[in-house]
Amino acid sequence: MGEGNVKQSLLERKYYEDCPGCKVDQAKELSEGQGVSVRNLLIIWMVVLCAALPISSLFPFLYFMVRDFHIAKTEADISSYAGYVGSAFMLGRCLTSVLWGIVADRFGRKPVIVIGIITVVIFNTLFGLSTSFWMAVIMRFLLGSLNGLLGPVKAYATELFREEHQALGLSTVSAAWGIGLIIGPALGGYLAQPVEKYPHIFPKDSFWDKFPYFLPNFIISAIAFVVAIGCIWIPETLHNHNCSNASIDDAKALENGSRGAGTVKIIQKNENLLLNWPLMSSIIVYCVFALHDIAYQEVFSLWAVSPQRLGGLNFTTDDVGNVLSISGLALIIYQLTIYPSVEKASGPIGIGRISGMLAIPLLQSYPFIALLSGFALYVVLSIASILKNILSVTINTGLFLLQNRAVEQHQRGAANGISMTGMSLFKAIGPATGGAILTWSQKRMDASFLPGTHMVFFVLNIVEGLGLLMMFKPFLVEKKKTHTNQLH
Repeated sequence: MGEGNVKQSLLERKYYEDCPGCKVDQAKELSEGQGVSVRNLLIIWMVVLCAALPISSLFPFLYFMVRDFHIAKTEADISSYAGYVGSAFMLGRCLTSVLWGIVADRFGRKPVIVIGIITVVIFNTLFGLSTSFWMAVIMRFLLGSLNGLLGPVKAYATELFREEHQALGLSTVSAAWGIGLIIGPALGGYLAQPVEKYPHIFPKDSFWDKFPYFLPNFIISAIAFVVAIGCIWIPETLHNHNCSNASIDDAKALENGSRGAGTVKIIQKNENLLLNWPLMSSIIVYCVFALHDIAYQEVFSLWAVSPQRLGGLNFTTDDVGNVLSISGLALIIYQLTIYPSVEKASGPIGIGRISGMLAIPLLQSYPFIALLSGFALYVVLSIASILKNILSVTINTGLFLLQNRAVEQHQRGAANGISMTGMSLFKAIGPATGGAILTWSQKRMDASFLPGTHMVFFVLNIVEGLGLLMMFKPFLVEKKKTHTNQLH
């Protein structure tokens, strides 16, 4: 298996019989000229959805859950404690993302994916059974630290599809992630406190009355359990033979046109990713918007269920679920129909800048929306929520594409690991900060400058504005296409 096999692969692609990665590559070669595999798209969709659903499903009922723990001294302090519970997940994920990336590179993508989904089944269920503030924090921390599948699944999506379908595979990750972050809170909103909402199905003094926040977590865990069973049959894409990199990269080079009478020389640079500014700049901007998005998701739900005397909407969890469900449906339609054309016309950076500019005045209008009531409040808030989520997913998908285009394929896994670590760190800060600022803003309802919730949305806009400024040159740089294959 040495130089001879490398030379042979230049003339004819060599596959190893017992290598799962080779089997996937062989299947991809045999599917040349065919459409994208719906089965593979479904695999990516379901795996990413399972990872995304638990992240924000707690936000609609977290205010009430923390209230029931009786740990907050005042009503305004509830948001601060809720922020700590929201941050625990991302703190755990920040500490272990790189480790799970290394495990995926050494032992395969499939084991990490399966372990991540089983983690959702176990610890998301236990979170729903939490009887104290600290139990809730610990369960969320363990859920985040042991669920390391998001980074590897990005590499998996790249390896599972032929080159011409890889963009669709990667955008499926982004779309499923964004929609999971919308559907999750909708489930949390509809299914929390079922005894109060559906007394004819869930009787008082029953198990569901003792654990009023278990049902949405149980449903998500049940979905994850079904997906975990289905993952038994998904293919592994990691090669398990010594010469995989050489043979496959050389064969790809040959297919890409590096043919000639002379010698073919393959140049595969292992550059320092931390010095790759197109990659690092897109990751930094991505982290800033990640901080904004997770803080917004927490603040939106806490603000919506807060009493009107504190500048909130006095919504029930059902009301929050209704608004988020409408937003989720609109997001699905947008991602599948409109976004690809918009991105193609304007490019990921151009459309991201426009989205950032539109998001700032939209977000600052939220406290004025709270002055409405009845049907008008529902309609205007739903429209605002739809627009805000569409603008956010447009920015994040564009930055996600920039990150994956900034590195060669053999370093994409490591690049995604760095991105996940940075994003998780910022998202760990987001809920705690957002909850604390909301608590502070609700304690200054009579202030002369940005009274009440005007302040919390202003602070969110400062973060949005910072991210927008960083999307311009000289900070954000797009990787220019280079040719690593040279003829001699």
